[in-house]
Amino acid sequence: MNATRIVGIVLIIAGVLGLVYGGFGYDKETTKAKIGPLELKVQEHETVNVPVVVSATGLVLGVVLVLIGGKK
Repeated sequence: MNATRIVGIVLIIAGVLGLVYGGFGYDKETTKAKIGPLELKVQEHETVNVPVVVSATGLVLGVVLVLIGGKK
């Protein structure tokens, strides 16, 4: 299996996940106040939305790369 097919498969997986889930979230911890040895930390949940156009483009480009990578 060559590099073109591997990149194509990764793009297909990423495109499908983007279409199914529509985004991803992560937790971010920030320090709001620090008074001497005491710290006030806040944990916030951030969400990143992946546009449908980006997911679909990745999926189509992945399929094209897998098809091109298969030809010798």
